[in-house]
Amino acid sequence: MARAFTTYPLRQILNSQHALGMALRNGRASLEETQVYIGLNDATTRKQELETNHFVTTLKEVCRSFCVPFSFDIIDGGYIHDDGEYTEETSIVLTFIDVPAETIDAIAQELCTLFHQESVLITSDRVRVRSVRASLS
Repeated sequence: MARAFTTYPLRQILNSQHALGMALRNGRASLEETQVYIGLNDATTRKQELETNHFVTTLKEVCRSFCVPFSFDIIDGGYIHDDGEYTEETSIVLTFIDVPAETIDAIAQELCTLFHQESVLITSDRVRVRSVRASLS
């Protein structure tokens, strides 16, 4: 797991996060939001072999190793396999805002391997963001 941090250029991550911070301090911005959908059923058995908390812990470790901001949700859903079999499973939806596509692909590849998945689904879209600040007196 630790190899991810050593293989991705830290400078690119820091530049991206600096741009995000500047955009939010300026009040409004249009940024890229990317979501990665990762099923928890094993690719071979098509059943969830480990507890959901195990996957959450692993996901957090991977994201931390890449030094990226992230959030996630645990959802239930269904899909159809290539062979036509319908399956329901628990999935994790991992959300990134303004993280480079290469970083997201590297994270997705690592999670795909660690979670023993055939593939993961990645969606992206431009979103308007704004920051609301509280007065902390």
